[in-house]
Amino acid sequence: MPGGRLTQQERQQIALGVADGLPYAEIARSLDRPTSTVTREVMRNGGPTAYRADLAHRATEHRAHRRKQAAPRRAQASPRADGRDTEAVREFAEVFTTVMMASGMPKMMSRVLACLTVTDSGSLTASELVERLQVSPASISKAIAYLESQAFVRRERDERRRDRYVVDDDIWYQSMIASARSTARVIETARQGVGVLGPGTPAAARLENVARFLDFVSEALTRAAEQARDVLHTKPAAAPDSSAGPRPGPAPE
Repeated sequence: MPGGRLTQQERQQIALGVADGLPYAEIARSLDRPTSTVTREVMRNGGPTAYRADLAHRATEHRAHRRKQAAPRRAQASPRADGRDTEAVREFAEVFTTVMMASGMPKMMSRVLACLTVTDSGSLTASELVERLQVSPASISKAIAYLESQAFVRRERDERRRDRYVVDDDIWYQSMIASARSTARVIETARQGVGVLGPGTPAAARLENVARFLDFVSEALTRAAEQARDVLHTKPAAAPDSSAGPRPGPAPE
């Protein structure tokens, strides 16, 4: 299996495969590459609807140039205390950001959400976000305001009375419920339009069908979210203690 960076020709093959709607695993097999390589390549370069081989190749060269310039500073940095690969974590955060952008979330808001999500504590202060993302305090403030409005983050005060921005176990549930409330307003407005346009007219029928569809889907999603809410509170399994010897088997009869 080849290693190293993707070539421009490989990126062109990926672009053709994505355009044809092929699964990432199938594209990866044709290139003799891991599926994760193709997935990461597409998601960090526009996603399946916007991936272009030439732009992806230039973006990769630009990122490599930036990393080369920053290498002396990183070489002086102390290794991560948690033992994780710093570059792998950074690349995953980029992929997560791209996925959230593809779902409709603005770029800076996606970066802040990804940054919070990949921290074990799930919380950072504004100054910590500024330092990690290398952006202005105003950008962080605007991103946090948006994420709070969508119930993606909440704020709390720490022991030093600083605001900390938190993504907790309930973030996706609360966000889905907030989305359902927003959809309910669309449904209500659509049904108001039915009365304005006159029952039986094509436009009114269209709005009524939209309202019925959204009402059904929103109710189903809310019910599913309520039923699955406990999944968000599942705690990670404890890692096996390798220092302990093998467990004794049953005593012979």
